[in-house]
Amino acid sequence: MSEPLVSPRFIFRFALPCRHKSRPWTAKGAGLDESYRLVGLGELEQPGRLPDFRAAWSNAGMAFSLLVEGKQQPPWCRATRLSESDGLQIWIDTRNVQNVHRAGRFCHRLVFLPCGAEDKASRPVAAVLQINRAREPHGPIHDGQLKVKSQLLADGYRLDAFVPAEALTGFDPEDHAAIGFTYAVMDRELGTHTLTAGSPMPYREDPSLWATLELVR
Repeated sequence: MSEPLVSPRFIFRFALPCRHKSRPWTAKGAGLDESYRLVGLGELEQPGRLPDFRAAWSNAGMAFSLLVEGKQQPPWCRATRLSESDGLQIWIDTRNVQNVHRAGRFCHRLVFLPCGAEDKASRPVAAVLQINRAREPHGPIHDGQLKVKSQLLADGYRLDAFVPAEALTGFDPEDHAAIGFTYAVMDRELGTHTLTAGSPMPYREDPSLWATLELVR
């Protein structure tokens, strides 16, 4: 079967339910079961094994869980080369403005790596990345606010992340129950998997290419 000339994930706008969890983060991580799994939109173009990605929200913030399997090599992660490392990048627009092509102050780009920091680069990493061409930056995200836990597996890794409400400019689930969202699972061995249309579309900087997460109870 020939590949489509235009990605179906570019043609349509997608809205996905994101379930509420009263305690989205504990000392053990996110603890998101199968019911929190997001639909893999990449199946529209490349049926087969996709990363297992899950998301949950509460007034305290947002939690994410990622399972990557099928690797034969360990993850390539460098705290000094965040955007090039194997791991998870997420984009959040707390106002879900999808008719503009440049990020505003409610847009965030965050990165979580399963390893790459301290102790011979064995500890996970959570950091902020800048969005190219953003009109203005979001509020400050301080060291230690972003939470991450990981477990390296024989053929991949499991990663949990938490973004507290205080780190998300404009996060207000009661009045804004829909947020703009996309993610990219970066992997030098397995390739890049994105929720919405990936390269060559400029999804890293264009909020109009992101999906909508509906924060449902």
